[in-house]
Amino acid sequence: MRVGVLAVQGAFVEHERAFADVGAETFEIRQTRDLARPFDALVLPGGESTTQGKLLKDLGLFAPLKARIEAGLPVFATCAGLILLAERLMGDPTVWFGVLPVTVQRNAYGRQLGSFAAMRAGGAGGGEGLDDRVPMAFIRAPAIVDVAPDVEILSLHGGRPTAVRWRNVWAFAGHPELTDDRQVFEAFCRR
Repeated sequence: MRVGVLAVQGAFVEHERAFADVGAETFEIRQTRDLARPFDALVLPGGESTTQGKLLKDLGLFAPLKARIEAGLPVFATCAGLILLAERLMGDPTVWFGVLPVTVQRNAYGRQLGSFAAMRAGGAGGGEGLDDRVPMAFIRAPAIVDVAPDVEILSLHGGRPTAVRWRNVWAFAGHPELTDDRQVFEAFCRR
């Protein structure tokens, strides 16, 4: 599998390492000419969603990536990537890609100093052969506060979804790439 990793801002290197650990080839997407390279999946990493969204548009990457996502390109998104994909943001009229039928609240899990690590709650759906406890780091993480009925919840924390799957999109409120556990990366590559 060849994975294009959006590398305009944020934690893209950590995703490259995680996917390399499970045998995927990665390359960085920084400008439109990078989109000419063949790739089987896209990573939208954590970082600052407003900055990433503006850079995507300024660099001419937004429209071609949106078209590919809408055409079925598999996407693995964490934190800011989840915000970029969401159809709705609480208290914010901004919509970036708007391809994932969820409502997201920015910075719901606290400020940088309030960051924490958590595990997936057992029995939270998934069906991907994932262990009952998948670790994720939450760093100024958004919360998924509402999901459409056909969105599959892959993990929960405190009764809230922290990872979801819908069609070709896997999106995480936290950061599985900042842990040593590679289950979700393996499962995504097998999908």
